[in-house]
Order: sequence, then C-alpha cells, then structure tokens
Amino acid sequence: MTKSKKGGLRTMPFIIANEAFEKVAGVGLHANMIFYLILEYHMSGPEGANVLFLWGAISNFLPIIGASISDSFLGRFRVIALGTFTALLGMILLWLTAIIPAARPPKCNPFIEICPAAKPRQLGFLFSSFVLMSIGAGGIRPCSLAFGADQFHNPDNPNNERILQTFFNWYYASVGLSYMASITLIVYIQDKAGWVVGFGVPVGLMLFSTVMFLLGSSLYIKPKANKVLFTGFGQVISAAWENRHLPLPPTDADRWYYYKGSKLTAPTEKLRFLNRACVVQNREKELDLDGKAIEPWKLCTVKQVEELKAIIKVLPIWSSGIMIAVTISQYTFPQLQAKSMDRHIFSEKLKIPPGSFGVFAILTLTIWVAIYDRVVVPLLSKFTNRPRGLSYRQRIGIGLAISCVAMAVAALVERKRRSAAIREGLADNPEGVVALTAMWLVPQNCLIGLAEAFNAIGQIEFYYSQFPKTMSSIGVALLSLGMAVGNLVGSLIVTILNRVTGSGGKVSWVSTNVNRAHYDYYYWILCILSVVNFFYFIACSWAYGSCEDIKVWDEGEAMKEHEMPPTKESPIVHPRT
Repeated sequence: MTKSKKGGLRTMPFIIANEAFEKVAGVGLHANMIFYLILEYHMSGPEGANVLFLWGAISNFLPIIGASISDSFLGRFRVIALGTFTALLGMILLWLTAIIPAARPPKCNPFIEICPAAKPRQLGFLFSSFVLMSIGAGGIRPCSLAFGADQFHNPDNPNNERILQTFFNWYYASVGLSYMASITLIVYIQDKAGWVVGFGVPVGLMLFSTVMFLLGSSLYIKPKANKVLFTGFGQVISAAWENRHLPLPPTDADRWYYYKGSKLTAPTEKLRFLNRACVVQNREKELDLDGKAIEPWKLCTVKQVEELKAIIKVLPIWSSGIMIAVTISQYTFPQLQAKSMDRHIFSEKLKIPPGSFGVFAILTLTIWVAIYDRVVVPLLSKFTNRPRGLSYRQRIGIGLAISCVAMAVAALVERKRRSAAIREGLADNPEGVVALTAMWLVPQNCLIGLAEAFNAIGQIEFYYSQFPKTMSSIGVALLSLGMAVGNLVGSLIVTILNRVTGSGGKVSWVSTNVNRAHYDYYYWILCILSVVNFFYFIACSWAYGSCEDIKVWDEGEAMKEHEMPPTKESPIVHPRT
C-alpha cells in the first residue's frame, strides 16, 4: 500500500495556527470592545451592552449555519477558507474605523460631557465589521476541529488513534492558550498603545492565520460534502402530519417501518403523535422491491422518528441553559466596575486592564476541569458508582446553582464598591478611582468559570448520551444555540431595565455613570432569575425521567458514561466569543 501524500501530522501546524490566531484576534477584540463603543462612538452603557449581546448572539448562531453549509454543500476546507477571509475583512474594517477620523464622531469624553451621537453611516461601517467577523467565526469554529480530524482518518494505520490524540491535545492546548493571550496581551496592547495599534495587531495575526491555512492547501485531505442536515427531521414532521388521522397500532404490531437488520423495530411511547410517521398502511404501495419507502416524506423509519424525539425531549433541559448563558456573557458592566477600582497588583507599576479580569473565569474553568477529571472523579466514583463521578444532569444543575451564587456575590461586591464611591464623593465622577482593589471582582469571575465548567460540559455530555453517535455534533450546536438565545435575552433584560428604571428623568440602574447607577440591583435581578431557572431545571429534569429509554441505536450501543469524551474537550465548547 502506498503511503498517502496528503494529510497527517504535517498539516497540524497550518490548521492549529488558523484556529489559534483566529481566537486570539477575535476574542481579544470582543473583550475590550465596550470601551471603544463608549469612548469613540459615544454610546451609553446600555447601548454598548446591547451591541455586544447582539454581536455575541450572531457569533454563536452562525456556526450552526456554517456547519450545515459545510456538511451539505461546500465542504469543510472551503467553508474555513471563506470564513478566514471574511473574518480578516471584518477586522480590517474595524481597524479602519480607528484609523479614519471621519468613521467616528468628533473626539469627546462621554464620562464628563454630553457628546454627539454617531451618525448612521458611521454605525453602519462599524456594525459591518462586526457582522463580517461573526460570519467568519461561523465558518471557522464549527469546521476547524473536524477538518483537522479528517487529516488523520486512516483506520488501517495501527497508530491512528495515538496520532489523532496527539492532534487533539495540541488543538485543545492551543485554544486554551489563545483565550489567555487574547484577554491579557491583546487587551493590554489596546489599553497602553491605543486603538489603532490595538486593532492592528489582531489584523496582523488574522492575516498570518489566513496565509498559514492557505499555504497548507496542497497537503490537506478535503472530504466532499455528502449529507443534508435536518432533512430526516423534516421528513418525520411531514409524515406525522400527513398521517395525523391514522389510528396507532399496538407497539408489538407488524406495521412499523424499519430497515432490515435495524435494532429499532418499534417506537417508544413518549411523544406518540410522531409515531404515525413510521406506520405502514400498505406495504405493496408504500415500499419498493428493496423494502425502502417510495415516498420518504410520507413514511419514515422508526429510527428517524426516535432521533427527532431525542431532540425534542432534551429541549426543556436545553432551555434551562439560556439563563446561565446570560450570566456568562456579562462583558459590559463588570468592565465599567473594574475601570473605577484600583487595578494595581503587586506594585504601582503593574496594572491590570479592565477587560482582562475575565481571564480569572477561564483560568478557573481550565484548572477545575483538570482537577475534576484527575482528582474529583476517582473519589466521587467510589461513592456514586458512576464512572464520571456525577450524572450529566447533576453537573448541569450544580453549574446553574453556582451561577446563582456568582450573581449574588457580584451584587454584594458592587454594593460595596458603589457605597465606597459615594462616600468618597465620586457620585458624579464616573472616571474617579475608588479606594477599593479590583481584586474584589475575582471571586465572581471564578464562580462564573466554575459554573461554566459544570454546566457547559455537563450539557455536552448529556446530549451525547441521549443521541446516536451520528447526531453527536448536534450537542455542540445546541450549546451554541443556547448561548445565542442567552445573548438575546441578556439584551432584552438590559433594554427593559434601562427604559423602566430610567424613565421620568431618573438615573437608570444600568447607566454609564457606574457610581450613580445600581449595577447591584441589576445583578440581583439576574440572581433571582437564575434561582427561578434553577427550579425550572429541576422540574424539567424530573419530567424528563429516565435517560435510558433507548439503550441501543442502530450504529451500536448508546453512549455510556465511561464512553463520554474526556472533559479536556472543554476549551472547544468554551462559549465565549
């Protein structure tokens, strides 16, 4: 057998460089963006928060579309290439907004004076860069890991599994380091060197990312698109509606449609209205000589029906993840708080940028995953008799509970900071620095990182356990969709609070003036909603019932806990944009 001239470890630097530098550039821009919107475009805090929430929503929703286009039409290489180029174009446009004075309103400090608002054409130019970067992320993020795995898919090679694990290890490490670098180095450059240099560096990194990926083009294995996503789900819905008046036969009747050799020969009793999609009325008229449905939009297999049921059944539990997505996506107000506090650390010369405090959440997430996997799991498994220590839904619930505590801590810290600011006479001076260390913000960031470690990874593993292996990618898609909806809900909460509490000439709870506003009340609102959401999750979990309605899918055993992907996958499902 001739050795393949394409794929393999030699492609790893090109693929990993593309993903790593896209993360450094993209995340670094998002982390500090609230100050660019306020200082250069004269947006209020609530307006800037809404822009970032909407940007996050688009960035989390488009990867689902990108994955569909990749698998159904263009293939992974083309989608990544187009996404990389589009992201680069978006970053260049953003850079130009900092270079060209006419792209921004006249220079003015909105913290101490009333400044002219940005013109529609200026906002259009800015928002175009955000949209292009989101489109680029939608092409790169869902395809990069899978495309890398394509380069090592060689079942005939006895070392294939070891090589693939090496790639995964380097990939996960690069993503984790990229988040760290983006929230520290890129934000520091923006804080010290200004926006032109601060936006120019990500452009250079993204250009390097694009060149590196394209340089490896001749070495890549490029599988063709060969499947149409979600068609089977549409067929089940269509067939169930078409046959909605049919009486359902008994479960042991010989009228259920399934392929020869299938292990799923009869549907389950849950969501019985969908079972009509797989009822055979007349075999001679509905099946061809090979036993396949002549009209697949009117007759589906039992397996197709059960796959759609698996999706529908997890939706209530999935919806409980929307509220924690709101708490995870708090980019705006914590940064305004940090700016008003003493950010020196160790000495007067070392000062943490306000946008870099999110690194404590990422550090906590990363450290806890390692500790949980290697220390906590072995101890818990002795008491719970579960290979992963805790069940999937227990981990999801713990994450939700911790997010409630995180918001309560955030509210208490903000109350302390605001009281100190008023006591020091800084009520009308939002640029004043309170004699209170910004390290008070670290606990809430650590709790958010811990909540994310439990909830996000728990969600992924729960979805994997309930879906057949052919649907495993839908788990990541659901998490991404939950983050998108969470950002929209976050924007809605800020908008409502700003309008209600700021009416009648009163100072809004989410005002740009951090010392006059009541961010502590805002955090208490999030805490209360998170507590309600926690009990909602408990109800959904109870209603869901057993996780083992279907123990065997056609492609093999349903995924048990000891078959779950290791939790070191967490950097890949990290939902920050």
